[in-house]
Order: sequence, then C-alpha cells, then structure tokens
Amino acid sequence: MIKGMLSNFKKYSFLMSQMVERDFKVKYKRSVLGILWSLLNPILMMIVLALVFSNLFKARVEGINYLAYLMIGLVMFNFLNEATNTSMYSIISNYPLIKKVYLPKYIFPLSKCLFVGINFLLTLIPLLGVILFTGSGATKCIINIYYLLIPYSFICMFFFIVGVSFILSTLAVFFKDILYIYGIVTTIWQYFTPIFYDISILPETLQKIFPLNPMYQFITFVRTIILYGNIPSVTNFIMCAFYGIFFFVIGCFVFKANQDKFIYYI
Repeated sequence: MIKGMLSNFKKYSFLMSQMVERDFKVKYKRSVLGILWSLLNPILMMIVLALVFSNLFKARVEGINYLAYLMIGLVMFNFLNEATNTSMYSIISNYPLIKKVYLPKYIFPLSKCLFVGINFLLTLIPLLGVILFTGSGATKCIINIYYLLIPYSFICMFFFIVGVSFILSTLAVFFKDILYIYGIVTTIWQYFTPIFYDISILPETLQKIFPLNPMYQFITFVRTIILYGNIPSVTNFIMCAFYGIFFFVIGCFVFKANQDKFIYYI
C-alpha cells in the first residue's frame, strides 16, 4: 500500500487538494473570523488552562516559561486529537462517493490529516508569539540553531497520526462503538501526556512508563529545544522515528487488508 500511495499521490493530488479546500470551506462557513480561529483558538485555550492550572492548582515547571511549556503540549496534542477524530469518520461519511466512483480509499483519511496539518502549521504562529513575548530572565526562550530540528518531530508525529488514522477509520467501519470509545481514550491519553504538568512530580515508577507514550516523545523533543535550548537526546530522536514509522506501516497494513470489505459494512 505504501508503494501504491506514493505512485498514486501525484495522480490524485488535485482531488486531494480539492478535498482539503472543501474541508476548509465547510469548517469556516458563515464564520466571521474564518481562518483566524485557527490562530485564536490555541491562544484562548492556553489562557483558560493557564488560569486554571497555574492559579487554582498552582501548576509550575521550575526554571522555564510555563506558558510556552503549556502551549507546546496543547497545540501538538490538539493536532493528534482533531486529525484522528476527523479521519475516523472519513470512510463512513464518504460512502456515497466510494460506492459510485473508484478512488483509492486511503485518500479520505489522508486528506483529513493534511487539512488538520495545515491548521496545525497555522497554530505555530501564536506559539511563536508566546515563545518570543512571554517569560523573562532565566525563563526567556532564546531562538537557537537547534530550532532547525523541530520539523523532524513534526514529520514523525504526522506519520504517526496518519498511521493511527488509518487504523481508526478502518475500525469505525466494522465497529461503530469505536466512534464513542475513542473520545474516552483521547481524554485519558491527554491526562497521561504531560501537557499541564511536569512528570517530575510523579512517582518514579510512573515516570518510567511515560516514555512509552508516543506523544510524550514528540512533545519532549520540541520542548527540549525551545525551553531548554538543548539538542534532544539520541533516544528521543530514535523513539520519534520509531513511533512514526511503526504506526504508519501498521496503519497501512491494516487499512489495505480491509479496504475491499468497506463497501459491505458501511
């Protein structure tokens, strides 16, 4: 399937671009601010969460800019959450088109990931604003040469998300319950990802489990560069690549093995 995706990508690139454009039009239809919501939403969420966790729960991460810490985790996890949720419905919602015209079915979840991915890139603009204009003294984030490595984490995360999306969109065809169960899974996943807190406050036994969370690896990679001004560890590099490639390959395999059965179960 991977080879087929690469060979067909150019052939169906126009269709995919039209699907992404359609998603933008549908999402921001009759919206006064339109695409600006992609910039405002993470800022508003960060303000709310910062007020709740820093004031009510006294959440802090010593020695670094907590707003930047929070914003990095927030925008990256939101990418995962929105992309996988929208992709999960992609095969079911496009059933009339699948039934009438032959199209590579993988383009439906992939187009959703690309659409959310573009939105994610837009959210990096307010993130950059938080990095540049918040913090002071020792907590001020300094842009350095290691910033050039940040796309590595984003690319690995994108392949991971596409793989998970292939799996979820396949499961949704055969098991409709997954549409409801996954919402619970992402809520648990979010709280087991150090978005609002630092894992140093947890018992050592739990700290050893967190590196098994793919989102922990992707987020830690970016935070290490932005907040600490250091290059990520070799283990962090390897784990980001491993999770990206592993889930992408597994997702392609699961999707390809079941795609011919979709029409009988939708």
